[in-house]
Amino acid sequence: MTDQPFPHWQKIASEHQKAYARLLQKANQSKLLKRLPDLHEQATGQIDCLSCAACCKNYSPRFKTPDIKRIAKFLQMKEGVFIDTYLRIDEDGDYVLKSKPCPFLEVDNRCRIYDARPSDCARFPYTDEDVLLKRAKLTLKNASFCPIVFVVMEKLLEESD
Repeated sequence: MTDQPFPHWQKIASEHQKAYARLLQKANQSKLLKRLPDLHEQATGQIDCLSCAACCKNYSPRFKTPDIKRIAKFLQMKEGVFIDTYLRIDEDGDYVLKSKPCPFLEVDNRCRIYDARPSDCARFPYTDEDVLLKRAKLTLKNASFCPIVFVVMEKLLEESD
């Protein structure tokens, strides 16, 4: 496994943003959804998340109420203390991390709260579910920093030709 599918993938992802957007907008959604599990499996087999961790270093997941309860319990903290210590409310009204990189990211790119992590983290990069289509703006952003999303989007582009 590698952390980059090939050199300069981020430049290619940037150049292909419009093609990705067209694909997500115009593709046969049911056909595309059927392809996602296999493409996700292939991409996650090629990319080692622990060598990258760009998601944890640059972005914050949403922390929903069940996430906050689970993580606070895991950290043996009161929910209010957890919120005050680690979270803020963003422009969409969601709880997100106050700081980057994620305070739970260890030096070896492992997650200190992995077993209790937010559902957004557990589901990321959404390449095996309909979020890839339903939240195209998010998918385009994710393709710019996550090599797994990039690989899946490139395969979908190839197959759409």
